[in-house]
Amino acid sequence: MTEEISRLKKEKNAIIMAHYYVADEIQDIADFVGDSFFLAKKATETDADIIVLCGVRFMGESAKILNPTKKVLIPEIAADCPMAHMATTDGIAEIRDEYDDLAVVCYVNSTADLKAASDVCVTSANALKIVKNLPQKNIYFIPDQNLAHFIADQLPEKHFIFNNGFCHVHNSISLDSLKKTRALKPDAPVLVHPECKPEVVAEADFVGSTSGIIKYATESDQKEFIVATELGVMHELKKRNPDKTFYPAGPMQICPNMKKLTLEKLLHVLKYEDSEITLPENLMKDAKAPMEEMLRLAK
Repeated sequence: MTEEISRLKKEKNAIIMAHYYVADEIQDIADFVGDSFFLAKKATETDADIIVLCGVRFMGESAKILNPTKKVLIPEIAADCPMAHMATTDGIAEIRDEYDDLAVVCYVNSTADLKAASDVCVTSANALKIVKNLPQKNIYFIPDQNLAHFIADQLPEKHFIFNNGFCHVHNSISLDSLKKTRALKPDAPVLVHPECKPEVVAEADFVGSTSGIIKYATESDQKEFIVATELGVMHELKKRNPDKTFYPAGPMQICPNMKKLTLEKLLHVLKYEDSEITLPENLMKDAKAPMEEMLRLAK
């Protein structure tokens, strides 16, 4: 299958991009592996005719928004992110009516509709930098409340309006399970994704995006780490650090939607070019502005 995938990729001038949370064998065959910000940035730099985005639907939408003339495929069109839908355009309109001097900040883990109704997009890797530099005092951060609280705690000069959304994987990592793991490995630094609950974040030795967690562990002299994020990241952590050991903070750190993607589905989508991401022209135009603003402000 990997040989056939490689052949088709060259034949069709396609590029394969994969998120750290997908299966190991897909990460291994991808041209680029990264977090949401890295993949969004790389999508603007490719000269491929076809982008195969190995991740959940909002990632495919982001690639299409930034590359409206390219064909964007996703190996499993049903792979969706529940958090991406945990805000509404009506809710955004209500907040805009209620607050002056407001910026609607949309986490990239969201639908194209939500992006289009926002002022700027962010990822967990660049949210602090971007929100800090926004001129507006009032920040409506959608859809993830945990990342919003993490950023708000570091920017007391801003007034945050929180949305009731969350990543079910990160939100399920409990303080109790983390403490039990830490009791077994008391010397291991705890590396936490900011989509986790505030009480879990408070226990961290390092808080950062998926790529930030990988960088921290790779540069550290420590040999053991406790990791509080989706377990797909373990593949890259072990590849870069074969002499180090990584332990999950809890028992349920698996995204079932990310795991819907398989080599069989990747081969199928390359062969038949179905499961294409398509969006209305006006929606892509409206959603592109806040994404381009993210890329500009993150430089």
